[in-house]
Amino acid sequence: MDGKPGSVLWFMGLSGSGKTTTARFVAEQLRAQGRRVEMLDGDELRETICKGLGFSREERFENIKRMAYVAKLLSRNGIDVLVSAITPYREMREYLRGQVPGYVEIYVNCPLEECERRDVKGLYAKARRGELNHFTGISDPFEEPAHPDMTIFTASASLRQNGGAVLDWLDRKPRFMKAAP
Repeated sequence: MDGKPGSVLWFMGLSGSGKTTTARFVAEQLRAQGRRVEMLDGDELRETICKGLGFSREERFENIKRMAYVAKLLSRNGIDVLVSAITPYREMREYLRGQVPGYVEIYVNCPLEECERRDVKGLYAKARRGELNHFTGISDPFEEPAHPDMTIFTASASLRQNGGAVLDWLDRKPRFMKAAP
């Protein structure tokens, strides 16, 4: 390790937008470059360190704080961290920008209609029937990022195009990514 902290690439957007798929693709490419990389998936963390938290605004913020803490621990040890989490409120993203060194805000933009079409778990349908409370995009807001570091459009570009755009952006911003060992 060269003593430099890793970056924290935070992929945010609606459920079904392609956050995790894109983050995994980018993580694979970074590993192939010899980088130390860890993925933090919001759905997986809700089953472990965030278990028991609901979906109220306060509980969602606590969820993000816990994820940010883990991301900070990993990144300060030279690991590049890719986080995939809805992160629906601007206030959360402002918190992350102020608390997480090396934070890169990546907005995974996808129209609600496309996210609903992709929904294999049927969560959007349940939310529309009123069976799920506080569901982002239906009964709870998603506040679009005002100034993300980058935006990718998963309804109009392929996984390879979007992943490549993230990697190209990182190549042009060397302060975010340390050189491979």
